[in-house]
Amino acid sequence: MILTWLGRAALYVCFAGALGGVIEQGVALRAKRASHALWWAAVSLGGIASAIGVMEYGLITHDFALAYVAENNATFTPLLYSITGLWSALEGSLMLWVFIQCSIILAVLLFYRRYRADSVVGWATIVLFSIGAFFTLLMMGPADPFLHNAAHVLQGAGPNALLQDNPLVAVHPPLLYFGFVGFSVPFAFAVAMLITGRVQDRWPLEQRRWTVLAWGSLSLGIVLGAWWSYQVLGWGGFWGWDPVENAALLPWLTATAYVHSVIVQDRRGLFRVWNLSLAIATFSLTILGTFFTRSGVLVSVHAFSSSTLGPILIGFFFVVVVVGAGLLAWRGDRLRAPVGVDHPLSREGLFVANNILFVGFAIVVLLGTVFPLLYQAINGTQVTVGSPYFASVAAPMSVLLLVLMALAPLVSWRSADAAVLWQRTRVSAWVALVAVVILLAIGVRRPAEVVAVFLAVLASGAAIRTLRGALVAAMRRGSWRSAIRAPSTGGMIVHLGVVVLALGIVTSTTYVHRDEVTLARGQSTVVDGQLVGFNGFQNARDALKTATELKVTVDGHQLRPAVTTFNGRGGTTVGTPAIDSNLARDVYVTYDAAGGTGSASGALVQNNLPAGSVVLGVTVEPLLAWLWLGGLVIGLGSALSFFRRRYGDDAS
Repeated sequence: MILTWLGRAALYVCFAGALGGVIEQGVALRAKRASHALWWAAVSLGGIASAIGVMEYGLITHDFALAYVAENNATFTPLLYSITGLWSALEGSLMLWVFIQCSIILAVLLFYRRYRADSVVGWATIVLFSIGAFFTLLMMGPADPFLHNAAHVLQGAGPNALLQDNPLVAVHPPLLYFGFVGFSVPFAFAVAMLITGRVQDRWPLEQRRWTVLAWGSLSLGIVLGAWWSYQVLGWGGFWGWDPVENAALLPWLTATAYVHSVIVQDRRGLFRVWNLSLAIATFSLTILGTFFTRSGVLVSVHAFSSSTLGPILIGFFFVVVVVGAGLLAWRGDRLRAPVGVDHPLSREGLFVANNILFVGFAIVVLLGTVFPLLYQAINGTQVTVGSPYFASVAAPMSVLLLVLMALAPLVSWRSADAAVLWQRTRVSAWVALVAVVILLAIGVRRPAEVVAVFLAVLASGAAIRTLRGALVAAMRRGSWRSAIRAPSTGGMIVHLGVVVLALGIVTSTTYVHRDEVTLARGQSTVVDGQLVGFNGFQNARDALKTATELKVTVDGHQLRPAVTTFNGRGGTTVGTPAIDSNLARDVYVTYDAAGGTGSASGALVQNNLPAGSVVLGVTVEPLLAWLWLGGLVIGLGSALSFFRRRYGDDAS
């Protein structure tokens, strides 16, 4: 009971800090004085940090007197997965959400401590504290993580098998949550600007700073989630347009549109209504995504918990949407831009196209994700929207995205000059043509690959040219280090990361080769140029799991695909793929079946095969590692954009 009391007390402290911050900031705004909300933020953060400390103590010591520990932990759970058990289910993931929210509140208040008396900062602070109070209140009521387990339990159920099969579970969910929660900052400032009527100040670019940080974290989280799916689920793919995957993609799309269009507002005073709408929509979609993943309304390999919070979360989503739309309607007269887009092929014109692209695709993804829910609610039967629906839009969108990345950084504001544009792109255009000729000479004929390489070279050339310009300007000032924090540097590094990622996706999916081979011990075969051999079985056992591993070689490298049975939760059995990866290609091997009349391994048995033989699933995917490398480059560029030297023309 002691952990229950301590944990709940810590949550009460967190809620008191959030509520106190709202009251203190409200009083300060009314009195037109600087607030002391920073202290309330520290109290709130201290409360939720203490609650997490109590829960982690219970998880690490396997104290099954806490119901959450009994349901998501076991004595045989390794330390890493005991720690990550905090976000293995709804209640713990809410604690992570609130911890990140409180940390962001404190960071924002410290960052703007010189502007404590500014009404925009004041109202944004109230909104941020209110969001933190809402999610804390959920844990004080229907999602209590510190419920006492009255039964005397000697052994817990343990985490879901898929959540203790790869260390990426330690970084993928926190990055996603930081991205989701981070979007509360631009939302809060958007609400604050609308309430105060100060929609023409410098605050939109301030929103961009925080949006880029959240966007970069979410980008990394999505890429690492794809990597986790690739390494754990055994299907050889990395993105299946699963509803929960889409839930993370939706705010990413609208945030991407925002970080580009706010540049136009800063330079030309355009898109005021649009940018505030995007800030509100992005945070709204994070709440909708949380509803999808934690309410149990969607069936997904990525959704590991369900609850009764669905009506509350969807209600909060509608509150956010209604408040945002109401404020936009109220301040509409102050949001009209005094100028318009002068030329459709100017830089601002291409940013309009960029926004139409991302928001349009977000609408397509949202409709495809929500349609099964609406259909079931109306007709009582289940339907699914498959990958072809999403892929039919994603492919042309990717081509147009690369075109915009190749042109937008190089065209001029307000006008379009074909001669100037050609002068800026001619080097990369000739290099792109040479690359295409080389591809054709070595036998590459598939249009997707040829077009992707041509556009990727053009987009890379635009990014490199912009980076070179920043470096030259910095050298003229006598400090090359200032180029790193120049406004355009982070954005162009992100563009390079997107190019690398896009090449990895296009090449690996266009030239993927999947096969199933049957091998007896000592036999080998060639699959798409890769020598694959089978050398026997090996049993492995530890406190967590029991596995039947295969001794497989791929071009002389040892691999161990397996069928693994995890202790707890009824002895869940999952396939464990093995991957031989380098920058040129991935060879993905799964243990699909065994020959014979019985199975002690848990693998599918095929009686028509000789005993001792195995069926291997072998997938060869060229350049797949570039996808993960591109994600890391995107994360680096996002970090540099957040810590940029000054505000100005962010040509990203």
